[in-house]
Amino acid sequence: MVNNKLEKATFAGGCFWCMVEPFDERPGIHGVVSGYTGGTTENPTYEEVCSNTTGHVEAVEITFDPNIFSYERLLDVFWRQIDPTDPNGQFNDRGESYQTAIFYHNQEQKEIAEKSKRQLEESGKFNKPIVTEIVPSGTFYRAEENHQDYYKKQSFHYRLYKKGSGREDFIKNQWSSDKDKTELKKKLTPVQYKVTQESGTETPYQNEYWDHEEDGIYVDIVSGEPLFSSNEKYDAGCGWPSFTEPIDKYFVKENVDTAHGMTRTEVRSTEADSHLGHVFEDGPRDRGGLRYCMNSAAMRFIPKDKMKDEGYEHLSYIFDDNK
Repeated sequence: MVNNKLEKATFAGGCFWCMVEPFDERPGIHGVVSGYTGGTTENPTYEEVCSNTTGHVEAVEITFDPNIFSYERLLDVFWRQIDPTDPNGQFNDRGESYQTAIFYHNQEQKEIAEKSKRQLEESGKFNKPIVTEIVPSGTFYRAEENHQDYYKKQSFHYRLYKKGSGREDFIKNQWSSDKDKTELKKKLTPVQYKVTQESGTETPYQNEYWDHEEDGIYVDIVSGEPLFSSNEKYDAGCGWPSFTEPIDKYFVKENVDTAHGMTRTEVRSTEADSHLGHVFEDGPRDRGGLRYCMNSAAMRFIPKDKMKDEGYEHLSYIFDDNK
């Protein structure tokens, strides 16, 4: 039986505008709230916190189901959004209200956070000390409504701000791995390389998964990041494997594609930047209306009974009858 008890996680990562999107609307995440914590002033305002006189930092409080999205995975997402070596703020935002911190809610979270921090230090990913503090959680004050879901409400300004602040480039430079085209050509078949690296398209009805019906998940052929599950697969009559939605929107990104005299929405994997296919708005209406039309050559199928062996046990909830 699945334990449906929800938990809280609280992270400070600089401007809270940029700390909502990485967690929001992901599997097992039930809510992300922007707010203030760590200080002494009761019910502080945005202006008061920015004045660096309250002791508070901008933070996000996440309500999550640990059976679907574990605290370890939350921490992994958190570290990838920040510069944990900066003691005086984040990127262009300076001052104590923009310092980073992990606010643990119980002893288990404390131990997991400390282990995660040690692993990051030992990884050599950063050449300076990790200064992000791990401290007990306190009262969390919800920020003003105009600061909630800012990336949705003010999407254009949000994108400009994230880019202009330096955060976006830092994340890309720190966490993206350079592709070795020579090694990829050795690893991939010619059609896999053409599709993923040259935005090619395989032949309909003559590819591996267009009519595949086994239970399991489809992962990026290059990086292994999870993309789609058999639960969302359906026969769209187009000759390519089609899905109504990804497992986790974090692992797919969309770009405008104007090639071939058409305007379409291209779908690429987030980490490997593999071309996967396109998404259209002619999918089943009762399942959201989208059709993710993918190339089999861009994916590898992992049967449900092999997911644990291949390191995808955390996605077993997908096939849990009690979820």
